[in-house]
Amino acid sequence: MSVASADGRAADADIAVLLGKLQVRVGEDLLDRALMHRSFAYENGGLPTNERLEFLGDSVLGLIVTDTLFRQHPDLPEGNLAKLRAAVVNSRALAGVARGLRLGCYVRLGKGEESTGGRDKSSILGDTLEAVIGAVYLEGGMEAAGPLVHRLFDPVIARSARLGAGLDWKTSLQGPRISAVPSTWSTRAGPTTRRRSAPWPRSAARSGARGKGGPRRKPSSRPPRRPGRPSVPGAARRSRATTPASRSTRTALR
Repeated sequence: MSVASADGRAADADIAVLLGKLQVRVGEDLLDRALMHRSFAYENGGLPTNERLEFLGDSVLGLIVTDTLFRQHPDLPEGNLAKLRAAVVNSRALAGVARGLRLGCYVRLGKGEESTGGRDKSSILGDTLEAVIGAVYLEGGMEAAGPLVHRLFDPVIARSARLGAGLDWKTSLQGPRISAVPSTWSTRAGPTTRRRSAPWPRSAARSGARGKGGPRRKPSSRPPRRPGRPSVPGAARRSRATTPASRSTRTALR
């Protein structure tokens, strides 16, 4: 995908085609602001970026999706509704919708971001789509932004509902859970130095399964020996019996 050096867009980018896909009317200056990535703005003298419009569009998108889920699922509790909304309003889903619009062709990117494949980065695509939604809201209010969000995200909402209200976009990718998770249990057959650890399912422990082995060794009642002390029986008593007087007597005999 070649880049037009003048405005930072792809060479084949036609704004009229993008507006036809969106089915909205947006002023040229406002739409240009929504497509202005900060990398191009910083490389061209600090032009206004699309970050403020992105902030606005994120709130507009969240409100419309939340209202739709609230009305479509009157019996779902708050926690399940929040998970459904998270399955719709996230960077992965936003980037998928943006790729369907070929929005990356229209983003105005700097040379550095262009060289690192910025036109297909999910973060840039999602942020730009939110900025476009914000621009549409500024131009026509909820009367224009609502139909646009529904055209773009109703299929995502329906797909998320089919996954189930108990799944969000992260847990839906993790697959089924395993009920019996292997754990490590000590097999006590044989002497202490030969004991080994082997994986046993937790379900076996709950069912009362046990390994075979002899009785445990009773702990010794003898106090632990201090390091550096003599281990010969009676040595401690002989050491205590050596008084200063006896030492002076031996000195005199020498």
